[in-house]
Amino acid sequence: MAHSKQLKTALIQHACSDNTERNRSLITEKIRQAADQGAVLIVLQELHNSLYFCQTEDTALFDLAETIPGPSTEHFGALAKKLGVVIVTSLFEKRAAGLYHNTAVVLDSDGSLAGRYRKMHIPDDPGFYEKFYFTPGDLGFKPIQTSVGKLGVLVCWDQWYPEAARLMTLAGAELLIYPTAIGWDPNDTPDEQQRQQDAWVTVQRGHAVANGLPLLACNRIGHEIDPSGQSAGIIFWGHTFAAGPQGETLGVAGVEEETLIVDVDLQRSEAVRRIWPFLRDRRIESFSDLSRRYIDE
Repeated sequence: MAHSKQLKTALIQHACSDNTERNRSLITEKIRQAADQGAVLIVLQELHNSLYFCQTEDTALFDLAETIPGPSTEHFGALAKKLGVVIVTSLFEKRAAGLYHNTAVVLDSDGSLAGRYRKMHIPDDPGFYEKFYFTPGDLGFKPIQTSVGKLGVLVCWDQWYPEAARLMTLAGAELLIYPTAIGWDPNDTPDEQQRQQDAWVTVQRGHAVANGLPLLACNRIGHEIDPSGQSAGIIFWGHTFAAGPQGETLGVAGVEEETLIVDVDLQRSEAVRRIWPFLRDRRIESFSDLSRRYIDE
């Protein structure tokens, strides 16, 4: 029988303002509160330092980007060291002039930069014009080794792609993590809004099941207006959640500001994979067509 390896995690769900310093102060206080409750792994939502600026295409908004290392990694690295926790951040990275990424950065419990992941799948839809701002990631799907385990960190739109979760798993990830900014068009019907949210939860629980891994998804909340006035903006639906390696719900937040504290057993994957050996039974010799965009007749 596999022994338990409990990991207390905190997923910080909140609304953002257009004041980056105020956002950082809010997040900092919530990280301290989570650490006081015993959390040793703290996950922040996607692009937490600012409003979700991708609703419009505006070159002035590139001023929100920062280098890595830079102000945010210094701040959250110092905080991680002081509190003895691992923090998963989500930053608008300025790599060079004209070259920007949507990047998750992991700060280890000694304050060091454990690693980064650059978002690979970049959407370009009404209200989510990310291709204007972000170059697709070039670091691959590589887990980040930390003092609390090997973290498979992905970002938002990546959560719809089973290949991303599988490649993180094959590289040895012990936990899948998705900083997220997803919401509804206020003009969608309630039924359509519910279908979208249900799909979001279902696909990620499916990743947990298919890979035998626990999963953390941290979303933002609040109604953020479209600065251009061309749409009704986005209502971010919250519902931050954690799932176990059989897709079971370990904890879920609502639609208000909340820090979700969840105990995750990293060792349970061993027991689950013994009864559901999906990695053993994969027919990898027959999967070459996955590298094709589409299989034409």
